[in-house]
Amino acid sequence: MSAADNARFMAVAITLSERGRGRTYPNPNVGCLIVRDGRIVGRGWTQPGGRPHAEAIALEQAGAAAAGADVYVSLEPCAHESARGPACADLLGAARPRRVIAAIEDPDPRTAGAGFARLRAAGVEVTVGPGAEAARRAMAGFLTRRARGRPHVTLKLATSLDGRIALPDGTSRWITGETARAHAHLERAHVGAILVGHGTYRADQPRLDVRLPGLAERSPDRHILSTKDPFMPSEVEAPAAGDGYDRASLDFARDERSAWRVLRAIEDVAHLASDTLLVEGGAETAAAFLAADLVDRLLLYRAPILIGAGRAAIGDIGLGDLATAHGRWRLIDARTLPPDRLEIYERLR
Repeated sequence: MSAADNARFMAVAITLSERGRGRTYPNPNVGCLIVRDGRIVGRGWTQPGGRPHAEAIALEQAGAAAAGADVYVSLEPCAHESARGPACADLLGAARPRRVIAAIEDPDPRTAGAGFARLRAAGVEVTVGPGAEAARRAMAGFLTRRARGRPHVTLKLATSLDGRIALPDGTSRWITGETARAHAHLERAHVGAILVGHGTYRADQPRLDVRLPGLAERSPDRHILSTKDPFMPSEVEAPAAGDGYDRASLDFARDERSAWRVLRAIEDVAHLASDTLLVEGGAETAAAFLAADLVDRLLLYRAPILIGAGRAAIGDIGLGDLATAHGRWRLIDARTLPPDRLEIYERLR
């Protein structure tokens, strides 16, 4: 296989991994592709709840054709035993492929190079590195949890050209058009949990579910952040019991690390079982996460409208000078969602 072939097939494996994004906690969302003589003979991605693993599914599909084949996998095959299934490195070793091409090494200390070692001991050639950057983005939730002990946080902002999210009276439906809103629902389908502040809930009564054909079952766990302890403010109509919402409480005025405490509150109160969290507002909630440097990815939807004296997209984030604002964000994608514009940024760390 040429370098171009490796890049092409690894891109397919990473695309497969995206099918499980937000649904495989506590396991990574891995994609696997098995290729023999230039033909795909097996493919798989980690299933909801983390099992079966991508490699096990692809190997079952390939059957005897896996022998002598090239296996493309977005993450190092696991090397630890589990009551839920055998180690993928052992499954691959027994299948006798010619090569295993992995995008990145698994940071889990139970594997962390041991999967590659087992494959080499079984006589399988191992190549590491193709598609590494794309694989890290696709598995950002798993990797962030491993590196930072918290979910990967995406902040969504839908604003006017002048950075407003509502009229002075709070009216905000709709800033962006139907295409942008549909894309936002697709983003919801790729996270395990979603959060809004109590002000956004009060103003918009958002459902926070996925309303795209065929994807309704991928609605994330929903959380409302209240600034009153321990319940929603009395002037806010609280969701009915059993509606699927959880409540985390926090007084934003307590300290500058309030957003970290938001996450701790969510995990303590709602037992957040997700590596991915989408924050959809409002301005104070967004500011708290930004001030505590907990936003890893920013979705900025901008409508071609001017509002003027409306409500700002974010509150005070504690910026002391302009010099510290530079060098923090990198644009990784931009596209037109007629009539709106989407820009996606990732935090440089």
